[in-house]
Amino acid sequence: MNTLSKIFVLSLWSMASFAAPDAHSILKDSDQARGGGLPGIVWEIRLQSRDGEKKDEPQRILVKAVDDSSVAETQEPVRFKGSKILQVERSMWMTRPGLSKPIPISPRQRMSGQAANGDIAATNYAGDYEAVMAGTETIDGESCYVLDLSAKHKRATYDKIRYWVSLQRVVGVKAEFYSVSGKLLKTATFDYGNTIEHEGKRIPFISRMTIRDALIDAETTMEFGTVKVKKIAASEFDLGQMQ
Repeated sequence: MNTLSKIFVLSLWSMASFAAPDAHSILKDSDQARGGGLPGIVWEIRLQSRDGEKKDEPQRILVKAVDDSSVAETQEPVRFKGSKILQVERSMWMTRPGLSKPIPISPRQRMSGQAANGDIAATNYAGDYEAVMAGTETIDGESCYVLDLSAKHKRATYDKIRYWVSLQRVVGVKAEFYSVSGKLLKTATFDYGNTIEHEGKRIPFISRMTIRDALIDAETTMEFGTVKVKKIAASEFDLGQMQ
């Protein structure tokens, strides 16, 4: 191959490499719309679960998050007011009024209905999962990247996730959650009716997450409101302060 041919081939390879979407970067960017990778953020979750025709008591939770740390405090119902779930990196604890010390919990344990403890914390899929590009598909008329996510550690909320991320908006629009054996456990859809400002840009932020059981007629809806980007004191995520 002569020099000119080599330059041509290398140029094509460089152009293809530049154009190819990077699965990890897409995942990291999409995390922002669900609370990840921001300097500090506060939001409120209104959570409602049903199993068939039976509805559980609704809950209202206040969440504060920075990077890999978040604290979720129950506001309603009143009898659970003051209960907290603290996440620091890959570890989680729960406490409530009357307990002498926080109890270690798993992000995979169910908090309410189909929602796991990890679902109410800020999303850090880029830190918790290895991402592989599986192609593109159209979801409700919107072109999406399809990412296959595999947990990097056992403290991740799910073992495997198939995640659809909008090409245009770079937000997750649909997810399927699988066990390590490949069994479909739950599906989720996401709406982005909220907006936040970060680094001079307006970013869509999640307003609703609907999680459905894959085997039975059960569903949990989380509605996100009063979203604010703000600095949060490190003491909010101090385990010693929870005792």
